[in-house]
Amino acid sequence: MKDSKDNVFSRFARYAAVETASSEESSSFPSTPGQAVLAELLAEELRTLGAADAAYDPQSGCVYAHIPANDGGRTHRTLGFISHLDTSPEASGKDVRLQLHPDYDGGDIRLPGGVVISPEVFPEMKNYIGKTLITSDGTTLLGADDKAGIAEIMTMAEALLSENAPLHGRIAIAFTPDEEIGGGISRFDLERFGADIAYTVDGGALGELEYECFNAATAMVTVRGVNIHTGEAKGKMKNASRIALAFDAALPASDRPENTEGYEGFFHLSSVSGEVELCRLEYLIRDHDRQKFESRKQLMLSAAEALNEQYGPGTVTVELKDTYYNMKDKISPDYMFLIDRAGECMEALGVKPRIKPIRGGTDGANLSYRGLPCPNLCAGGHNFHGRYEYCCLESMETIVKLLVALACTGM
Repeated sequence: MKDSKDNVFSRFARYAAVETASSEESSSFPSTPGQAVLAELLAEELRTLGAADAAYDPQSGCVYAHIPANDGGRTHRTLGFISHLDTSPEASGKDVRLQLHPDYDGGDIRLPGGVVISPEVFPEMKNYIGKTLITSDGTTLLGADDKAGIAEIMTMAEALLSENAPLHGRIAIAFTPDEEIGGGISRFDLERFGADIAYTVDGGALGELEYECFNAATAMVTVRGVNIHTGEAKGKMKNASRIALAFDAALPASDRPENTEGYEGFFHLSSVSGEVELCRLEYLIRDHDRQKFESRKQLMLSAAEALNEQYGPGTVTVELKDTYYNMKDKISPDYMFLIDRAGECMEALGVKPRIKPIRGGTDGANLSYRGLPCPNLCAGGHNFHGRYEYCCLESMETIVKLLVALACTGM
């Protein structure tokens, strides 16, 4: 294996330079052309490393590749590793300029773009004193979500395809599109991927290990009003924007992302647009508990029903759409060995496993419900989806070793 520090960082820098932010407004698949550009680049790199069947599949938007077993048939399962190609559309991913901060001293990091990443706001930075941190220049996100995961998987692949590779079973690799907007995994070809069990490499700090995620839904709330000249409005006007405010007020203020943590669910008002005659509100609904998740959806419907009784039928409509479910229900108890083995490999590398629920979702949630148990591993980054994002280089190096160790466990 070559120097993983050079490999994992140089790869990450190369991938971060490709703009791959996904787009909810796009009708294309993948939703943005840069994802296909990165996918083709990765497929070619995998072929160069020796994965002969590596290819980008435009139908699924995915890169697929396999590394043959070299352990003489000792391992009977194919183990998969997955990361996603896109970055969040919540911040620009164009012209990402990486900044290295070696021997971090525990203070503020001031970026050329005017952003200050401070341990007063992000106290976990103190865990990285003496390490090398990677940021953007402060004008864009960094892209560690999930290009750090891609770089780690690719560096693992190089190790397993080298002449002096350790003994391992058959390994499947995939890179998927549009994870950030929830649409990329729908075309994932399970048969072509060919794994029996898998991990997504799409988490945060070194040591994080996740097999629980939210149950998730979106809600589109449409409020229809009646616009009358304000001089003649009494008893006639129905102001859709004010009715929309009443709808939002019917949801508990304590159940918002900014007021919740751990296993606590929420309603997130992600978008509002409107005027007197028409107003639309978009929500994310999240809860780890399936029964509470269903109750949250019912609360929205009940709020709409109450407002329709007050303002007339059809004033408020709610369109609900489930997007993914808690993968714990598919991993526990039969596939908890995936968590146990990952924890053992971390401990062997001197890393304390931190098993925690994901306050979000991964491709692994949908894949687990399609029959591929797929918990989530750390990728080494923090503050995803914005200009305050950073990643620890030493964490990335250790995660490469973790992936190699998992590939050699004989699961």
